[in-house]
Amino acid sequence: MNSNSYCQTPPPPTPDTPPWLGLSVLLLAGFVTIFDLFVVNVAIPDMQSRLGASFSQIGFIVAGYELAFGVLLITGGRLGDLWGRRRLFQIGMAGFTLASALCGLAPSAFLLILARVLQGLAAALLFPQVYASIRVNFDGDNSRRAFGLLGMTLGLAAIAGQVLGGWLVHFNLFDLGWRSIFLINLPVGLLAIGAARYIPETRAPQGQGLDSTGVVLISLALSLLLTPLIQSSEHGWPPSSLAALAASGLLLLAFYKQQEKRRQAGQSPLVDMQLLAQPRFALGALLVLLVYSTASSFFLCFALLLQSGLGLSPFQAGSIFAPASAGFVAASLGAPRLVARYGTRAITAGALGYTLSFAWLIAQVAWTGARMEPAHLIPVLIFLGASQGLIMTPLLNLVLGFVKAAQAGMASGVISSIQQVGAALGVAVVGLLFTAGRNAGGLASSQTEQYVAAFVAGMSYNLLACILVCLLLMALSKLAQYQEQP
Repeated sequence: MNSNSYCQTPPPPTPDTPPWLGLSVLLLAGFVTIFDLFVVNVAIPDMQSRLGASFSQIGFIVAGYELAFGVLLITGGRLGDLWGRRRLFQIGMAGFTLASALCGLAPSAFLLILARVLQGLAAALLFPQVYASIRVNFDGDNSRRAFGLLGMTLGLAAIAGQVLGGWLVHFNLFDLGWRSIFLINLPVGLLAIGAARYIPETRAPQGQGLDSTGVVLISLALSLLLTPLIQSSEHGWPPSSLAALAASGLLLLAFYKQQEKRRQAGQSPLVDMQLLAQPRFALGALLVLLVYSTASSFFLCFALLLQSGLGLSPFQAGSIFAPASAGFVAASLGAPRLVARYGTRAITAGALGYTLSFAWLIAQVAWTGARMEPAHLIPVLIFLGASQGLIMTPLLNLVLGFVKAAQAGMASGVISSIQQVGAALGVAVVGLLFTAGRNAGGLASSQTEQYVAAFVAGMSYNLLACILVCLLLMALSKLAQYQEQP
């Protein structure tokens, strides 16, 4: 952006006039970053056919974005605190748009992997600014509505990754095939860059520089943690993966001690460990980890069941997800009002519905087996989508509401990283169960029955995780009541 256009940026709004137009730009950016987490799943067969990509290369195409995204999210949030959240938003969006073009034009699987890593790095600079900007520019009922719209947008992005992605690959416009799922980001990115002036510039009051040692420690720790988790469904747990997890634990411990040393010395840490020492924030972070692990693993396993098990095309598989989006939108729109009236109990009710939806889905798939008609799953998918909307939409507002505005960028970076760790954890655990279930069904009479057995085994993790989410929400509600007592 040139200096003239920068000077013409509208002044920050008063608390009575929150920046709703700026919010629309933030939501657009949040949508494309999450969209690209999920859209690759439906394009895998086309990538293998057109690029001659091996299964291992496909794994890195999927994981490269997620890994780079998760590793630098905390750093991205802190950079926004220090240098300005709108400035980092513009830099991140420009990098994301350029990387998307490189993905869409990649002539080989190897170059596509590199472009996906660059795309993830840019998303890590961009995404925390979405959370932090909403946190510092909206308060009260406006904050609940803004985070409600954000939660709805992110959930829709995950669903659109399956629905819109399947349509794009199926219709094969201009013979682009899988390339269209990345090239569609270009007009969106250019629009967001041009409209970024409507986002008020904010930064944390601290003026100290970035903790480069902390950046290196947390980046290495998360890399060593996420890489074996993402690869475990294909490669299992060889000694090198176990060693990586052990090294990650040691680096996380070193990071904790280094951050505490900086804080006690009066220097600005990358992550204030006192933040994680707050019981409600720590419990909320665990909830985010579990909820997002179930979402990512469900979309992956259900896409495999529909396409590989039932033989549906990308277009047909994507269309089956559409009813879930209707339930999600309806619940997301009503969730802020329910939370304002009933508090944490409303989120707990959503979690109970989410648990029941997985139990219903598992039972229906297991009962019908190879005789299953995909259209008969629509009622449970609507219920599942609505339950997701009731829990995912207000959960981010609840957790980030536990921290002060000055810690918004730091907290959003932590929560965003936890989302990616949760996604990798869910895919890893469910991938192992899915593979085990498919192998157990190896003597079945058809491929459909093998994938049915694999789906039921994989989703058993989601059911157990949802039960734990319900219990943790009840504990969080009791903790809030205890702290409110005089």
